[in-house]
Amino acid sequence: MQQTFEWPVRVYYEDTDAGGIVFYANYLKFFERARTEWLRTSGISQQLMTVEHQAMFVVKSAAVDYHAAARLDDELKLTVTVERIGRASVQFLQQAWCGERLLATGKVKVGCVGALNLRPTAIPEEILRLIAA
Repeated sequence: MQQTFEWPVRVYYEDTDAGGIVFYANYLKFFERARTEWLRTSGISQQLMTVEHQAMFVVKSAAVDYHAAARLDDELKLTVTVERIGRASVQFLQQAWCGERLLATGKVKVGCVGALNLRPTAIPEEILRLIAA
């Protein structure tokens, strides 16, 4: 469960603010992309999860600490590590790196909810097995 997934992202002009650095909220977008690719690589299709299990993941909480700035054209490495798996939630540790420089660290908790009523529900067993693998 402590295996770390890595996903590359390049900083585009649209990711930066007036000062030419990555706008702070965009790290949440980067983290979302990395988690989505981690799910896909783990064999989990969010679309199929919604259709077949009538369940989906939503962000319950997110906390980000910023350590250094990224700039236009930087090549970033985003990491995803599963910290804890609950019955209806998964806690992630995520980081953004530029080379050896740590840019941001995030703790993101996602919850599983029913696709129709948006109420908490258990993560489907099939999905749970893939997450824990």
